[in-house]
Amino acid sequence: MITKVYEKGKKLLKENYKFLIGIVLYLFLVFYKLPYVVYRPGDIVDLETRVKVEDAYEQKGTLALSYVSAMNGNIPFVLLSFLLPNWDLIKTDSITLDDESLDESLYRDRLYLEEGLDNATLSAFRLANKEIHIENIYHTVIYIDKQANTDLEMGDVILSMDNQEFRDLDDLKTYVNSLKVGDTVHFKVKRGEEERKCYATIYELEDSLKVGIAMVNKFEYETNPKVSIETKESESGSSGGLMTSLAIYNAITKEDITKGKLIVGTGTIDEYGTVGEIGGIKYKLLGAEKNKADVFLCPEENYEEAMEIKEKKHLNLEIIAVSTLQDAVNALENLN
Repeated sequence: MITKVYEKGKKLLKENYKFLIGIVLYLFLVFYKLPYVVYRPGDIVDLETRVKVEDAYEQKGTLALSYVSAMNGNIPFVLLSFLLPNWDLIKTDSITLDDESLDESLYRDRLYLEEGLDNATLSAFRLANKEIHIENIYHTVIYIDKQANTDLEMGDVILSMDNQEFRDLDDLKTYVNSLKVGDTVHFKVKRGEEERKCYATIYELEDSLKVGIAMVNKFEYETNPKVSIETKESESGSSGGLMTSLAIYNAITKEDITKGKLIVGTGTIDEYGTVGEIGGIKYKLLGAEKNKADVFLCPEENYEEAMEIKEKKHLNLEIIAVSTLQDAVNALENLN
């Protein structure tokens, strides 16, 4: 019996070995990852489909954010990057910190996204002078320096440090700089569903005292009207903050700042409406052009590069640089 099965299997392999080799090669090409990521122009997201505001005012145009399309560096995509315009090969270690993995980098970017959405809501409601009540603020660890002597982990939520609660990260930094090198600070953190006690040792770096961690703020708040923002699990990063804030602002104020136009943009935003620099402006700008945007909003720091790309690629859309949410609103209100 065993002999017959063996002979049958041997015959099957002999008759189909080319096909089987082809399958193995295909799987290798598709799933073997080189230490690269391929960037190419992305698409745009109509924020009216993502930002849900109770009793929102109507808008005639569209506010959208643009994004970079990033693909894992498997062999076919890497080869295509040498053939297709605007497909660029980026080393994985250039977009990660220290020895962290790409998954850790993506997790950190997801935390940046959550912070950016909170900041977008806070800044929009404050500018529109609408009701918003902050109930709590959490500080989430997004990075641990390789020099740090600590048992904190990425994703830990800091509840207190040395039995003190800090509303602002600058206040926390001020406290750290009041200590001495070698001092130990004690944290109460939430890790998953558990509360834990952790520590970190103070050290000096570039004339400043450090505990060796970076954090983002996470807010709990109530708004009137109510707002919810939908995202996809694959999305990450804070560069959609400006446009999300504009979409919220436009939904809670009577005047429609879109004026029937397709307005695409990018830029981080803090809770007070300050717009910050982003990466990948080339891919986001080309994505906006591909979708026939009328206007492209970008941070002041990215404007020069955006204008160089516009001239080089002969783009037709209008590019406007902004430093604050108020700048963006003023610019759109003054559109013809």
